[in-house]
Amino acid sequence: MADTLKEILLDSSRRPAVVTDLQGLVDEEVSDKGGVSGAVVKTGFAAVKKIKPGIIPAAVDTLLDDFAGALEPFYGAYKTSGGSDFGAYLTGRSDEAADALLSVTDARAEKSSRDSIKGLYSKLRPNGKKNVAEALPRLGQLIDKHAAAV
Repeated sequence: MADTLKEILLDSSRRPAVVTDLQGLVDEEVSDKGGVSGAVVKTGFAAVKKIKPGIIPAAVDTLLDDFAGALEPFYGAYKTSGGSDFGAYLTGRSDEAADALLSVTDARAEKSSRDSIKGLYSKLRPNGKKNVAEALPRLGQLIDKHAAAV
């Protein structure tokens, strides 16, 4: 079994499958959103996809190295603890894990030269931590799946 997230997620032979699975995770999370805030997320997501078709898989691929780096300390501690469900581990540390992942997207949005992307991100960001925290169980399961395949 691989020891690091880089070994699990970034290996060139597995990366395309990881990106595809992460894109599916994003689609599932957006689809599951309900209520007024869910409608805002769905609308923003659809707008981003309309502005630039293919942006979601491209963004996932571009950000994957940074996301793996942000989650690496959590994965290391999880492995040391002998856990068997990384999603549950992340959920137990949802504030810290969500902040770590959002630090990646915050930095990327800040560097963007596209005002439309910056504007949409700024509208979605206030609920970002809650949305990311809600995705942690699926994210952990996805990582466990790919770790088992190594």
